[in-house]
Amino acid sequence: MLKERRLGNSGMLVSAIGLGCMGMSEGYGPSHDPTSRETLERAHELGVTFLDTADTYGDGHNERFLGGFLREHPRVKVATKFGMIRGAAGSIVGVDNSPDYIVQACEASLKRLRVETIDLYYAHRIERGRPIEETVESMAGLVRAGKVRSLGLCEVSESTLRRAHAVHPIAAVQSEYSLWTRDPERSILRACRELDIAFVAYSPLGRGMLTGTIGHETRFADNDFRRIAPRFQGENFDCNLRLVETLSRLALQRQCTPGQLALAWLLAQGTQIIPIPGTRRAVYLEENVKSAEIVLSDANLAAIQSALPSGSVAGARYPEAAMTRLDG
Repeated sequence: MLKERRLGNSGMLVSAIGLGCMGMSEGYGPSHDPTSRETLERAHELGVTFLDTADTYGDGHNERFLGGFLREHPRVKVATKFGMIRGAAGSIVGVDNSPDYIVQACEASLKRLRVETIDLYYAHRIERGRPIEETVESMAGLVRAGKVRSLGLCEVSESTLRRAHAVHPIAAVQSEYSLWTRDPERSILRACRELDIAFVAYSPLGRGMLTGTIGHETRFADNDFRRIAPRFQGENFDCNLRLVETLSRLALQRQCTPGQLALAWLLAQGTQIIPIPGTRRAVYLEENVKSAEIVLSDANLAAIQSALPSGSVAGARYPEAAMTRLDG
């Protein structure tokens, strides 16, 4: 059975590896509900008890899809998010952290998820110009009303986190973190350790790159985010492929896959870290879960650090417009 980790100061225990569900609705090519449902059932069998979604994933589809599963498996913990606003064409056009919107968004998520209480409720992005204290106080009202158990923030700076935590305990911070996104190591991880806040790492496999299954011959679907992601373009892509080739050689020495090695490295960075690799397929889920059994020696960790040092990855995490929405 998969090991558990504490979700920060909330006291809740969740599986050491969660499941990011966005790809079951959007972002990485065509999705297929029956296949995704099989993956959810397999996750439950393997002891994955922490699912991650957001109201914007699939414009509500992801929460509705998970709702049926959660109704049948009430012990599974679910995290969802609010704040990203879509335009008529489906693209993200802004961020709303206003008190009225937060209440409306929570009610809508509760209905789609078919639960009485959301285990972890995140502000998906921070609205510029609006005090974080106002946003968190509105979120705290949901806790007092019994609609939310614990609060989280996504992609925030250390200063924003500390201000937020002073208003109401923040149980978790979610940001991108992996061998090819090391930004959290600058300060936010230290703050999370100090304040007893879990760090939920999304895209822990570098949007699939760290699995070693992507190459020059790979063709992404028209609706796959990686078609516009800077790290998958031109010279950036060539550079990053070379880094993954090195990781693959290290994985071969440990008799595991590159993706498993990347997840084992992440788990070794601290007990407050909970990776949420996303997948639609049970076979990849099983591979990811097995990474929790890999124990890396100091020599292993040093070799990985030498092969993929901080700052070695080429290209920005997101296109320019999306980067402007990151508080961190």
